[in-house]
Amino acid sequence: MRITLPAYPPFSLPMVIRSHGWIQLAPFAGEEPYETFTYLDRLQSGRVVLLRVEPEGDGVCVTADGDLTEAEQAEVADKVRWMVGLDRDLALFYAVAQDEPKLAHVIAQARGRILRSPTLFEDTVKTILTTNTAWSGTIRMAQALVELYGEPLPGDDTRRAFPTPERLAETDVEDLRQTARLGYRAPYVGELARRVATGDLDLEALKTADLPTPALRQELLAIKGVGGYAVANLLLLLGRPDFIPIDSYAFKMVSNEFYGGAPVGPKEVEAAFARWGEWKGMAYWFWDWS
Repeated sequence: MRITLPAYPPFSLPMVIRSHGWIQLAPFAGEEPYETFTYLDRLQSGRVVLLRVEPEGDGVCVTADGDLTEAEQAEVADKVRWMVGLDRDLALFYAVAQDEPKLAHVIAQARGRILRSPTLFEDTVKTILTTNTAWSGTIRMAQALVELYGEPLPGDDTRRAFPTPERLAETDVEDLRQTARLGYRAPYVGELARRVATGDLDLEALKTADLPTPALRQELLAIKGVGGYAVANLLLLLGRPDFIPIDSYAFKMVSNEFYGGAPVGPKEVEAAFARWGEWKGMAYWFWDWS
């Protein structure tokens, strides 16, 4: 199967892939310099397929082994559009960034899109896995969830999809804590999975919810395990860059860039990017720290 999908210009698939570390989290896979990527996906039909996403023309080409039904092809197309932001119009961000030398590369290289998982459930779980740990710990925990609870690619048990909410909901919290080694995050992931699996929380509806950003932020903050940093990260992924995902990296970079190496806190980080208003999360994310 082969599907060609156009993008809203300007677009660069390599820039999307390199936008952050998601490419290193299973079931994403890619090799530096990250021009293309693969993703192992479980479709709504229950079928597990390996998707290969490559640049083609002004958009991307998606291929998968074997034939897919029309419904499966439509699902794959919708998911890839979301994952790499094919429909995103960044003209307003480019307009506010054009006079800032530290953001000149954004326009020149067609940056501004951030790689996403096909579901907000997966992105929320992965965001929780980034809290209070080194990046290597996040990679390990994501890999463990996929290896232990994901459905395998037919004919290759070493490749597995991200586990469904239903699969994680039926998993004992202690198993998540000890076997998957999620630590204190285990009950958060377990409860999130149960809420999504039972229909108590429709996370996917939030992707297109017509809510003001503050209201959407409150919906996400109501998820246990999602605090200030995590919610800002999720809002960025949802195309709502009104907040900065402030963590130790932000303190370090902002200190060196704006405060001569002096210790800084959240107020100083916010002040450094306050002039960007609703785009401050994007300005921070794509700032040329060099």
